[in-house]
Amino acid sequence: MTKTNEKIQPFNIVIVGQTNRLQYEALLFAASLHATNPDFPGRFFVAEPQPGSLWQDDPRITNAHVLDLLAEFGAEILPFENRYFGQKYPHGNKIEALAALPTGEPFVFFDTDTLITGDLTEVPFDFDRPSASNKVEGTWPKPELYGPGYTTIWKSLYDRFGLDFESSLDLGQPDEYWRRYLYFNAGFFYYKCPKLFGDRFADYAVDIKTDPPEELACQSLNPWLDQIALPLVIHSFGGGRDALPDGYLDSDYSCHYRTMPLLYARESDKVVDLLKDIAAPNRVKKVLKQYEPIKRFVYQGKGEKARALFDRDHLPRREQQIRQQLKKNGLWLR
Repeated sequence: MTKTNEKIQPFNIVIVGQTNRLQYEALLFAASLHATNPDFPGRFFVAEPQPGSLWQDDPRITNAHVLDLLAEFGAEILPFENRYFGQKYPHGNKIEALAALPTGEPFVFFDTDTLITGDLTEVPFDFDRPSASNKVEGTWPKPELYGPGYTTIWKSLYDRFGLDFESSLDLGQPDEYWRRYLYFNAGFFYYKCPKLFGDRFADYAVDIKTDPPEELACQSLNPWLDQIALPLVIHSFGGGRDALPDGYLDSDYSCHYRTMPLLYARESDKVVDLLKDIAAPNRVKKVLKQYEPIKRFVYQGKGEKARALFDRDHLPRREQQIRQQLKKNGLWLR
């Protein structure tokens, strides 16, 4: 596809940051954003869950050096309260964090285990038509042999919330094949207003969690709840799978790497080179080395060993196959 140099309206970026792994991933995200978008016109928030009854321990970022570097790279810490999820379902942070963002201002949420690799102001977001990541495998639902199929399961959810099921289908895909049904990875999503999107996201997710349709009786909701509710929310606001052209996010402008071993195994030289560049300054290096996977893979050579195991032009079709190969060679660490 042909990229455009036309700039779009300013928008805010939000990721979730908290103690342990996510604080170091947040630092890498912030460093990559600062390197590739030095003049980003919007605000960049690191949303931080606050202590409360839904957390056993304090979930806030504990490393003062991480906080200093986040501020240096332009991040604003955005406290938010958990009303529904918390310790038992931390994926719910991406739902509840939206309530703390500036109302009425377009936003893009990214999972923290993401690197920004291009100028985000060139991405042709239509904030009136929300969408999310199509870099997804058929992780949910898992129909039982004699139980409801994909159509019955998904239709029960659309019916629950008064949504038109038929218009969500990709009729170019076979019946009862998972790609026929609207399904996203929640690694990124966007809309024109975080309050509208977040309120509906929370309403749908809580309703599914507390009172799932009987068609979901044999289906696991954890950890898939956010990805079950997300397509329903997007469809309800008139968005869909084709709202954002291919070739931008999860491609030339961002990389949802998931883990250090997977990054080195399957991502492009451009991504690896960016990671090395942003992790090289001493003030950053001394902080990132406190997190074992980054220390081992970026600074101590395990990344290159993982990279040598795979041909990026002929990767296994399923992520699980890559994970198994890494584990077999003692190169799985998170």
